[in-house]
Amino acid sequence: MPIIKRPDSSKSSRYDREPRWNDSRNDSRNDSGGRDGGGRNGGNGRGGRNDRNGDGRGRSPFARIALWFAGLAAIGVVIGALIVGYALVVMGPNLPSLNALIDYRPKVPLRVYTADHVLIGEFGEERRSLVRFQDIPDQMKKAVLAIEDYRFYDHGGVDFVGILRAGVTDLTHGGASQGASTITMQVARNFFLSSEKTYTRKIYEMLLAYKIERALTKDQILELYMNQIYLGERAYGFSAAARVYFGKDLKDITLAEAAMLAGLPKAPSAYNPVVNPKRAKVRQQYILKRMLDLNFITREQYDQAIAEDIRTKSAGTEYGVHAEYVAEMVRQMMYAQYKEETYTRGLTVTTTIDSADQDAAYKAVRKGVMDYERRHGYRGPEGNINLPSNADDRAEAIEDALVEHPDNGELVAAVVTSASPKQVTAQFVGGDTATISGEGVRFVAAGLRSNATKALAIKPGSIVRLAKDDKGNWQLTQLPQVEGALVSMTPQDGAIRALVGGFDFNKNKFNHVTQAWRQPGSSFKPFIYSAALDKGLGPATIINDAPLYFPAAGGGDAWEPKDDDQPDGPMSMRTGLQKSKNLVSIRILSYIGTGYAQDFVTQKFGFDKDKTPPYLPLALGAGLVTPLQLSGAYSVFANGGYRINPYLIADVADARGSVISRANPLTAGSNAPQTLEPRNAYIMNSLLHTVATQGTGSGTNVLKRNDLQGKTGTTNDAKDGWFAGYQKQLVAVAWMGYDQPKTLGSREFGAQLALPIWVEYMGRALRGIPQEQMAKPDGITTVDGELFYADRTPGAGFVASIGLDNTNPMAGDATTMGGVGPAGMQAPPTPQVTTDERKQIMDMFSRP
Repeated sequence: MPIIKRPDSSKSSRYDREPRWNDSRNDSRNDSGGRDGGGRNGGNGRGGRNDRNGDGRGRSPFARIALWFAGLAAIGVVIGALIVGYALVVMGPNLPSLNALIDYRPKVPLRVYTADHVLIGEFGEERRSLVRFQDIPDQMKKAVLAIEDYRFYDHGGVDFVGILRAGVTDLTHGGASQGASTITMQVARNFFLSSEKTYTRKIYEMLLAYKIERALTKDQILELYMNQIYLGERAYGFSAAARVYFGKDLKDITLAEAAMLAGLPKAPSAYNPVVNPKRAKVRQQYILKRMLDLNFITREQYDQAIAEDIRTKSAGTEYGVHAEYVAEMVRQMMYAQYKEETYTRGLTVTTTIDSADQDAAYKAVRKGVMDYERRHGYRGPEGNINLPSNADDRAEAIEDALVEHPDNGELVAAVVTSASPKQVTAQFVGGDTATISGEGVRFVAAGLRSNATKALAIKPGSIVRLAKDDKGNWQLTQLPQVEGALVSMTPQDGAIRALVGGFDFNKNKFNHVTQAWRQPGSSFKPFIYSAALDKGLGPATIINDAPLYFPAAGGGDAWEPKDDDQPDGPMSMRTGLQKSKNLVSIRILSYIGTGYAQDFVTQKFGFDKDKTPPYLPLALGAGLVTPLQLSGAYSVFANGGYRINPYLIADVADARGSVISRANPLTAGSNAPQTLEPRNAYIMNSLLHTVATQGTGSGTNVLKRNDLQGKTGTTNDAKDGWFAGYQKQLVAVAWMGYDQPKTLGSREFGAQLALPIWVEYMGRALRGIPQEQMAKPDGITTVDGELFYADRTPGAGFVASIGLDNTNPMAGDATTMGGVGPAGMQAPPTPQVTTDERKQIMDMFSRP
């Protein structure tokens, strides 16, 4: 964009800008001096008097004043003509092209939206949202015209009435205090000129204004102005300002809000409604009065707007829904493709996220994490300060301290001003206070005792966290150290519906959904079971839940896998998964082979081969997965055996709204590869339904649905808690753990850690969605109420049992005893393992 720089002011004096009205008197004195000299040389008698009469000195004072003004006007006309001539001849050719206006392409930031068009992210140096003239509310246009240029539609680009008024004011105040710039002149300055107040720049403004008025209509000029003007907080244009200050689309603002925004162009920092609400209110009231005087609004509208309580957005509430991790993922993907143009090209990304689902996921993760915190007790205040006795000094000390402890969503920081075992008073930023007692102090009771340790004690000056309960009462709480995450997607095509990568993005930007490679624990067992189905096992296969011992080999350590409860002896494979029996899973994996299982789970479900080692602990989830990867894998069960790819971006549009790229996802039943037999997926669906309704995942029953499937997961020493589950239309995976893995507690399992998050989320996400069962595919038969592959029934390729042979505790057997259904199945009695038999087992596994 061409820029016209201000001429060097050092080459002109102030007399060039401000004419001296007493110069003519100086000339008169010089002329008089000449006449005096002439009088002395040529006489000063009658001849001198005739000279005076001859040049008009005998006229009346009024006549002399009129002549003086006429001469001054003539001089002004000459000077004006010279200026106009100079402007046209010298300055005119230097005027820039108006291409920047006619083909308006401002720096527009990257914007990220949900599928239902809720803004969740914006990236760029300039916050700007282009809005067409017809989409700007009438009250916003009138508010701007009232304060900036109420004669905008009457003048031709330069308002000489305004210039005259400003000139009188400038002379009255002894300097250039008013610029008299029209909106057209402001457009010229904003696009092409500096903002310094000089007469040279003003002439350029006027010339450009006329040029702009010839090239564009009044509506086009006003549209440019309302999209380009800087309004503070990196916001350019009124649409962006409405979002920044009020969290609204421009079309939704009230008259009172429009008047407050209209006051920003004069001095954005001075009239910022967030930083200077009182000054902004005064400016707003003045603008409303101007609108009333100009008959832009009625008295009733004026009174209503004056009385309206303006609510601005506070820090951390810039967007309508918390999706910071999603927005950052999109930013990274866009930057990988468009580099620096990402932040200026005006790209609009529409994601697959559903705003209601996202909000539910965010609240579910935060609730689950805070519930865990309450179970594990108070750790003490975040810090302590000395409170001055003087009230003003105390308030200042509290403000300074809380700057280092910003609010975290609903967890508000405060400084304790008084504390007793039954009551605490705390002060917030701004001076408001809260008194907490009863249930509100129960969580921190240990810190209020007289014998509390130094680290735990709550006293005046302690920095604490408060949150409101469901009834709106304050409670003392604390910032969590544990992290949580949740991701959900549509299993048919992998469209991500909700993604929460951690407790708080501003506190920890590490995205646990996509970046955290963690052991999945027992949530991985279904994939081993799925592999076993294709090896002849089925839900009715009897597997011995009995102790196993693997001796040290090759310098390693001996391994004796254990369950959290006592071995139960022989049980069906369905029961083994329902109760999440470790020894059952190990026997299954040993029977089908670790190499086969590795190939199966990586090819069918998309797990990384290098993170899925082919050894027996894989049956217990000893590999590594991310929550996103696990949700994609469970989608194969949910969609009937099709492997899809999770995706987040639905489409990308340019600044003009033209779509430049659109997702073409793999879709089950269409273009997605079918990696798993439908009958395998159906039987696994049945097994996982048993887990979700009768087993370790029975917490899902609170949703009162009969179409849910899922599996809990808890890793060794409870370092990770999982729940992965689905309904036919939605898959979701919840996780909880520490960034630096450590135990979550000896009594903590996936059912207590992650399942409540999943249930809280799915309760909202499945609202209004009818129950739906998976259709039974071909190739499945039922015997005694249990499911079998039709070509692998009892006595015909079906593996009836594993681990019942004392001499070979990992071997399978095709023979059956009695019925095989849930009601008729008869398991043999639990074998007693003698010392000799135990030694034989050890010897067997010590062989290469």
